[in-house]
Amino acid sequence: MRTIRSYIGVKRRTAAVLGAGLLLLSAVAGCTSASEVKESASGSDASQQKAASVAQVDEQPGTVYYEIFVRSFYDSNGDGIGDLNGVTEKLSYLKELGVGGIWLMPVNPSPSYHGYDVTDYYGINKDYGTLADMKKLTDAAHKLGIKVIMDLVINHTSSEHPWFKEAIANQGSKYRNWYHIEAAEAEVPADGAVGGNPWHTYGSVKFLADFWEGMPDLNFDEPAVRSEMTKIGQYWLQQGVDGFRLDAAKHIYGDFASTINTDAVKASNQKWWQEFRSGISEAKKDAYLIGEVWDSSVIIAPYLDQALDSAFNFDLAKKLLSGADREQNPDVSFSLSRIYDMYSKSSKGGFVDAPFLTNHDQNRTMSELGGNVDHAKMAAALLLTLPGNPFLYYGEEIGMKGMKPDEAIREPLPWYASGTGAGQTNWETSRYNTTPAEVSVEAQEADPNSLLSHYKKLIAWRNELPALRDGGIQDQSTDNPAVAAYVRATSEERVVVVHNLSGAEQTVDLSASDGEAWKAIARASKDGAELDDGKLTLPAYSTIILQ
Repeated sequence: MRTIRSYIGVKRRTAAVLGAGLLLLSAVAGCTSASEVKESASGSDASQQKAASVAQVDEQPGTVYYEIFVRSFYDSNGDGIGDLNGVTEKLSYLKELGVGGIWLMPVNPSPSYHGYDVTDYYGINKDYGTLADMKKLTDAAHKLGIKVIMDLVINHTSSEHPWFKEAIANQGSKYRNWYHIEAAEAEVPADGAVGGNPWHTYGSVKFLADFWEGMPDLNFDEPAVRSEMTKIGQYWLQQGVDGFRLDAAKHIYGDFASTINTDAVKASNQKWWQEFRSGISEAKKDAYLIGEVWDSSVIIAPYLDQALDSAFNFDLAKKLLSGADREQNPDVSFSLSRIYDMYSKSSKGGFVDAPFLTNHDQNRTMSELGGNVDHAKMAAALLLTLPGNPFLYYGEEIGMKGMKPDEAIREPLPWYASGTGAGQTNWETSRYNTTPAEVSVEAQEADPNSLLSHYKKLIAWRNELPALRDGGIQDQSTDNPAVAAYVRATSEERVVVVHNLSGAEQTVDLSASDGEAWKAIARASKDGAELDDGKLTLPAYSTIILQ
């Protein structure tokens, strides 16, 4: 039985199994694909499957989060740069979209445009406003029922941070051991975890900076560093934020390619995040911690043990985009059942999944899908009908494009069909989003068939149907490679989600061979869906919810 922290906003019901189909999965341990599981379900296994389908399910009460690059979002003072007051002004847009939480990319002072190299952990970037503006934002968001989490970048600081400047200049500084500083001739591992030699020369010494020489890594073997980072987290919780997105979570001790996945490094990372969780809980027991652990589920699982609540599901993101692009079932329910089993054991039931499509470090969804709006709609439909806390990257809901380098995947959000207007940011000249008459909030709000309207519809479904918002997941066979289907269930409600990922009408047989009977269409993304004696006809590129 798992528990859930109150930041989710919904009390978890008692659960008997991880998913309605999990008893079957354990009965056929050793199968490597969904089809093998289905083939094994005969005789007594079939009766197990029927029993599993009516068992209580493990729920993941969740909400939809929206990632905001403040600089590109909305400008409240006319300088062309987005700011915190701009986010506050547009909370009504986010509420109408249906999100229940926002993630602010770094808002601390920084010499860079992106903010991932912090110079003051207790301050606000002057381009974005003041601490009072931050408090105003969190207060206004909370009144609308919207949580606010912020990026906390503690793996490294800026090379312009006063700590580092003193440490590198003065061997006797109390901050000297806050960083990894060695004599220039010292023999040290040179295989940086993110590629290249992570050591950078400064006079007679060299320092460790895995990502870039402007981001020197902090030394978490130093107790004063760990204490200070916990203090910083407590401070922002006291200012009203609800939790943190934790940047580069596996790199706290994972500096070198040769050691990053060793037991010793993994154990050190886990121990630190457990220590951080313990300290954070002193300030806010239900603080939400989500980590960037860009790795496999096996690596992620230990981070969920009395430490993080969630880790972004990078592997799932690839499956969702590939399925939408190829118009083929990504078979996510089977893989998620296995992952959730692992995560539940590691976290003792305390994890929440965090699915997403792309984020600020990746080519944008619409570019990955070649500009195909139908495929973008189906990717969104897959994402927003899965368990956990789905995360949307700003502008994803209107189909913004963007390809690396990073500035081009963080372009200003187009608000107006004309391309200009109050609040429109222009700090960066757009290379990809140059057709606001089509790709802008204003243009798509007026179109009931737009991608924005589709996102609103899907999020509304999620907010209206408890099983879709909070339920566990179980596979539903269709024997049609163009159709993805899965059951979402709470202890009190069951629905089946069916996606036609193709451009042709499809018919699938959902008759109750396993004791399940779907009687009615509860939601349909397009007109023309029909349910007749268990046979469901789906229009092209559509999503249907049955009860």
